[in-house]
Amino acid sequence: MHGEILQELGLSPNEAKIYEALITFGGSGVSSISLRSGVHRRNAYDTLHRLIEKGLVSEVFSQGETLFEAVDPGKLMEVVKEKERRLEDALPSLMTTFQSTRAPQRAYIYKGLEGMKNFLREALKVGEDMYEFGAKGGWFDPRLESFIAWFLKEAKRKKMTFYHIFDWEVQQKVPYVPERVGKPYKFAPKKYTSESTIEVFGDHVVTFTGLGFGKLEDDLTIFVMVSPRLAESYRIWWQMMWDLLPEPTNNS
Repeated sequence: MHGEILQELGLSPNEAKIYEALITFGGSGVSSISLRSGVHRRNAYDTLHRLIEKGLVSEVFSQGETLFEAVDPGKLMEVVKEKERRLEDALPSLMTTFQSTRAPQRAYIYKGLEGMKNFLREALKVGEDMYEFGAKGGWFDPRLESFIAWFLKEAKRKKMTFYHIFDWEVQQKVPYVPERVGKPYKFAPKKYTSESTIEVFGDHVVTFTGLGFGKLEDDLTIFVMVSPRLAESYRIWWQMMWDLLPEPTNNS
């Protein structure tokens, strides 16, 4: 009944079976434990001693056969917390190793609604200003409402600024988007509207297909390229477009 959760906590299948049998039937000898748990007697003894080492089983010495009893299940929470502490201690070293072996240039793809969330989480992790061209307000798809509220709050906390060059149609189709994102923003001329969007932040260059005005299409695909030199080139090109565009009018 509880074997699956016990295994998720790190017990082997045999350890989970025996521990659950001891909780269910109480202290027992090896023969009874083997019968009740379905673990062969030859394996039951070794398994019991592993559980003793983990602090989950104790031996009770009496006349005749030695009995084994389960320790209070509350001990399982201590086991989990101890693993968390060990992971916290090891995490800095793991992160250093991960960063040192991670390819400096790489590319990957996100898809759909959850892909958009993953992309935005990654942007928060980088924590740098974001530069977008061909923006359509796709962030404000109603399905992302609570997520975007959290994202914008975290971005503000990290002092991230968004520099958007919106497609012209945003003014008519989703006029609330520029205000939600906040300044600075500009609008591209109407004849340069496209079906794609480009976003640059940190060493990331991200291109989107499947963005609608204020919504995400079902075939949304997000292409992520990570390259410091490429990202810097895109920022230069973005800056050229920004400098050539006029400031939005008071009505925009």
